[in-house]
Amino acid sequence: MADDLLARGEPPVDEKLDDDEPVPLHGDLPPEIASPLAPFNGEKPPAPAWFDAALADAPERRLIPVEGANVELLTWGEVGKPGLIFVHGNSAHADWWSFIAPFLAAEFRVAAISLSGMGDSDWRDTYTFEGFATEIYECAKAARLYEAAVKPIYIGHSFGGSQVFYSAGQHPERMRGAVLVDTGFGGPPTREQEEEWRKLAEKGGERWRGPAHRTKPNRVYATLEEALTRFRFMPPQAPGNLYIADFIARRSLKSAPMPDGSPGWTWKFDPFLWSKLDRSAMAAVDPEKAPPMAQIFGDRSAIMRRREFGQQSDYVPPDVPSVAIPDSEHHIMVDQPLALVAALRMLLAVWPA
Repeated sequence: MADDLLARGEPPVDEKLDDDEPVPLHGDLPPEIASPLAPFNGEKPPAPAWFDAALADAPERRLIPVEGANVELLTWGEVGKPGLIFVHGNSAHADWWSFIAPFLAAEFRVAAISLSGMGDSDWRDTYTFEGFATEIYECAKAARLYEAAVKPIYIGHSFGGSQVFYSAGQHPERMRGAVLVDTGFGGPPTREQEEEWRKLAEKGGERWRGPAHRTKPNRVYATLEEALTRFRFMPPQAPGNLYIADFIARRSLKSAPMPDGSPGWTWKFDPFLWSKLDRSAMAAVDPEKAPPMAQIFGDRSAIMRRREFGQQSDYVPPDVPSVAIPDSEHHIMVDQPLALVAALRMLLAVWPA
């Protein structure tokens, strides 16, 4: 799970797109997890008509200056309708929502951002939770979400859910409600996790404690095909839909020179983000001050496995509305995108009251 290391002061993890660090799991990963796009040799996997139609509903793209950095903002729908703003997970970007947002744009003014250090946003010398909260708020204003009759709803996946949670606790006046998508906080490990770690220790392996702080820049690959073969998810999983994994991977890459000056490809995210990120502010968040919150989970995510053992979040109240998406792991929009759309539509139709 991505964010349940947050409360213990360790870096949360989500999408890791480079192989410069050791694989943080039980030895060698199977190829469908370690390199899911390799069989396509740089070609795009076939996609269904709904996916192509969603992408054809292209957003307006802008860069919004926020405290010395340009932050990527995508928007759909009419100004004046109730607002939604989506926040992505670690090492990800706004386009993780580009095939979800169009399904909501008929009823809502929808925005998605790339937090600084990720996507097409600028990198910073330091990152803070308060800084990310400011980026979300300034982009929500730039998207004109506050011109509706009601305040916007913030929606965040994984690490993005952590940022939404922080904003909800520290700045509740900015939103009508907060939706956390497969976002976990602290708590003891599940029995299943303990058993996994015990078996791993018997084999001489080490428990996965999240990514080590990076010491090298992102690798530059000679070809787009080679770069795509290096794409994988963290926490590790086989993508539910490879055409979505391919779209996300392509949007995660940018051109960069090889050591010899020839053109190449590298990942957009700041590889040193975790060493630059101050996570201490989360300790001061008071969820009692937050507006209404709701949670959406993948039913096979580690968060759900913990809940099966009766273990609740250290932060989020146990009685918030929760929706489990069937046959999904942590990256719900990759595994079950249309089910996620349906869950959001249902939730937003009746909540917050």
